[in-house]
Amino acid sequence: MKALLLAVGLGLITVLQAQDPPASGEDTMAMSGKWYLKAMITDRETSWKKPELVTPMTLTVLEGGNLKAETTLLINGQCKEVELILEKTSEPNKYMAYGGKRVVYIEPTEVKDHYILYCEGEIQGEQARMAKLVGRDPESNEEALENFREFLRAKGFNQEIFSPKQGDTCPPGTDQEPEA
Repeated sequence: MKALLLAVGLGLITVLQAQDPPASGEDTMAMSGKWYLKAMITDRETSWKKPELVTPMTLTVLEGGNLKAETTLLINGQCKEVELILEKTSEPNKYMAYGGKRVVYIEPTEVKDHYILYCEGEIQGEQARMAKLVGRDPESNEEALENFREFLRAKGFNQEIFSPKQGDTCPPGTDQEPEA
């Protein structure tokens, strides 16, 4: 379960960074709202299970420029509510999470309202990297996906991209467990 939470946390961190305005010069408040996870990849196999379904992530700008990300994941038939705080650093587009064990960067794509969230850090005592493509709408965007693939090639990723199923809520009949 800890591995799952770490993986989900990395994803949330990445999404939160995607909303940081310095990348595009937008006002921080413009980053608040719903973001959809469109694709993700990690550079190593972990014991966590890929989500069967993800709800849109809600990003909230907190005092001091930190970000709070909230989402729900369906994993092994159970819904998990996840909340993560990303701590702003002095560097634009860079956040810290999990007591400094993970760094998250946000990279704008050439496609409006699409960002790449790139995370490096410790998962289960080992270094790992993860990247996610997020956007303001749930629809697939080939141009944004191609930008994501180019980013992954430049970073040396060669694993298969995973695109989770989107949903607004957990399906009826699933147990919901809050997770921090």
